[in-house]
Amino acid sequence: MRLSRRRFAPVFAAVALVTALPSDAVPHARVESDIPAVQQPFGAECRTTVTGSHAVAYCHNPYVDTDRVRLHIECDRWWDIDSDGAPVGAGPAETVRLTGRCWKEIRSAWVSHQK
Repeated sequence: MRLSRRRFAPVFAAVALVTALPSDAVPHARVESDIPAVQQPFGAECRTTVTGSHAVAYCHNPYVDTDRVRLHIECDRWWDIDSDGAPVGAGPAETVRLTGRCWKEIRSAWVSHQK
């Protein structure tokens, strides 16, 4: 029994076409990870206390990366100037003390973190 060339012509044409196309034209299976990238823990733990017109914050950094902490103070009186302290680097296993004050009462005090 003899096989006809007409029966296999479409198969040969398809194989020739796929091998002749550039590698960018052939779609490839993309592997995307369902597992999100693990982020390293970051950020010092800070305790802030306000006594009258003085604010003090103690920040302890238990992690490897240095955390630049900064004390922000909002004064209660409209004429009193709010303050943002200079950033202080809290290294690994280091505790830093941040202080600030207003002329009169303090409305709020908080610490910001920066890598």
